Amino acid sequence: MNTVWKPCLAELIGTFALIFVGAGSICTNQYMIAHGGGGIGLVGIALAHGLVVAIMISCIGHISGGHINPAVTFAAMLTGKIKAGKGLAYIGSQLLGGALGGFLLLAIFSPEVRAAASLGATMLAADVSPGMGLLLEMVLTFFLVFTVFATAIDDRGAFKSVAGFAIGLVVAFDILVGGPLTGAAMNPARTFGPALAGGYWANHLLYWIGPLAGGAAAGMLYHHVFLKKD
Repeated sequence: MNTVWKPCLAELIGTFALIFVGAGSICTNQYMIAHGGGGIGLVGIALAHGLVVAIMISCIGHISGGHINPAVTFAAMLTGKIKAGKGLAYIGSQLLGGALGGFLLLAIFSPEVRAAASLGATMLAADVSPGMGLLLEMVLTFFLVFTVFATAIDDRGAFKSVAGFAIGLVVAFDILVGGPLTGAAMNPARTFGPALAGGYWANHLLYWIGPLAGGAAAGMLYHHVFLKKD
């Protein structure tokens, strides 16, 4: 039986990859623009996030469940899918992985690119209010966590073996809608890593409240309404 450090290490690695590739794709987009290229654009950034989530969940799902997101872990804790102590250890590992990813991006990219891309941080657009940003993050995370429960947690899910790709696609389509407005974090660790490394703390609390609330709503709904009881 695995001790808790093994799934925690898996969660750290998965979240590290998400921040390094996801936030890194925003920095790379800015690097390409600064060097006369067209950049990868919103679709490329959405795909980068979606692909890294899909692959990491597929790699570590059998070890830790492949949460790589405190909102997913919180929903799993609320529905009894993971014990509170282990869940808190997961969240700590996810935040550490996010921080490591953020600081590695800080070391790789030039100050000019980091500043122009805000180190890939999730931030509100100028015309998006904190209240609207909070609501949007709740809705986007609801879709994500609902998909996690439907494909990765529910044993009846027809696509359980490829749940990572379904979850990754949700991340991608959420970013296509919410990326320009809030950054479409759906994940406190995704916001925390670049914020800690680059000092981007504006509206930071809403990137915790929105995803945790949306994830909790999705998890509780699926658990009590759709999940088959023993």
